[in-house]
Amino acid sequence: MATESDAPVKERSVPKPVFTDAEAGAREFPSSTSRTYNYFTPAKRRATIYEDVTVDIQPDPARHLLQGWVYGFADGKPGGYPLDWTKLKSSNWHEFLDPNEEWEQTIYRNNANVVRQIHQNLENARAARAFQNWNRGWITVVQRHVSAWAHVEHGIGMHVYLPANRDAPTNMINNALAVAAAHKLRFGQDMILYNLELSEEIEGFDGEAHKEAWNSDPVWQGVRRNVEELTAIEDWAEAFFAATVVFEPLVGELFRSEFVMQAAAPQGDFVTPTLMGAGESDTARDARVSRRLFSMLADDPEHGEENRRTMQGWLNEWAPKSLAAGRAMQPIWSQPGEKVIRFEQSAEHARVRFDERLTELNLDGKDLA
Repeated sequence: MATESDAPVKERSVPKPVFTDAEAGAREFPSSTSRTYNYFTPAKRRATIYEDVTVDIQPDPARHLLQGWVYGFADGKPGGYPLDWTKLKSSNWHEFLDPNEEWEQTIYRNNANVVRQIHQNLENARAARAFQNWNRGWITVVQRHVSAWAHVEHGIGMHVYLPANRDAPTNMINNALAVAAAHKLRFGQDMILYNLELSEEIEGFDGEAHKEAWNSDPVWQGVRRNVEELTAIEDWAEAFFAATVVFEPLVGELFRSEFVMQAAAPQGDFVTPTLMGAGESDTARDARVSRRLFSMLADDPEHGEENRRTMQGWLNEWAPKSLAAGRAMQPIWSQPGEKVIRFEQSAEHARVRFDERLTELNLDGKDLA
């Protein structure tokens, strides 16, 4: 007699998996045979932490999104980072890697170190009663002009570097521009906090004088105009170029390094140069980013010649504005009680560094007024 267990087993109608040689699984990458895996070729033998946390974190249809962007803007443009947000072109935007290798951890660590250093210098100066040795003429310079530089740092950080960070086409460039913005904003804040400290330490120090100087003093109106025009640039690469290649050496370094850091010590001030030195260190890091990015674009095998023509046009437009802004600051050099360096010498030193940057990019600055 047949039992229930002898009945034939019904086969369930579940689709069987079919294993195909899909493109994603068959594709070979630089580390396909390694125990570790990367979608990119490291700059050196092993990937750094910066490369691991930055390269290819942002998706890109040109690399790993075969279906294209999955979202778009209201006007019909595909989502992401349209390449026509700058006139410059690259055969591989992802080739750029930040020479400073900045990422989230290093941003916080480096800025925290700078802030601790500044605070320690202020504590030491307060303990040594160093502010009492300043001559009166220098106090006026610091309260009006040195403090006014905070407006420059804030304007460029908030309204030039931050918008450029949003529009740049890769995570590597985004990160570098975000760090540059953080540098500027932190340094601007450092200067305002320093201004408040001096208001408490020096009798008669006018902590509000920098506002009037920035708004109406003729020596600052060229700089103010230059900064405000930088904030109005729509092309993210042009904004970064005009700020780092042109404005910083011709105006920023001219004031910070060639005036404040040279003139302070003979006035009895050994504190302000330490603050400005932190800003100069930040600017040097941002300049390395600028040189790497624009050198890559100037030497691009497909678009290098066109990119150099575009950058030369930007140079011809922005250099006269920054040169004029720098020259308008000349009266500040004569205000300290102890004269240390002539404006012409400072301007010549700044121009030499400016020309060196242009040489690196194969740009012509000989005829710039």
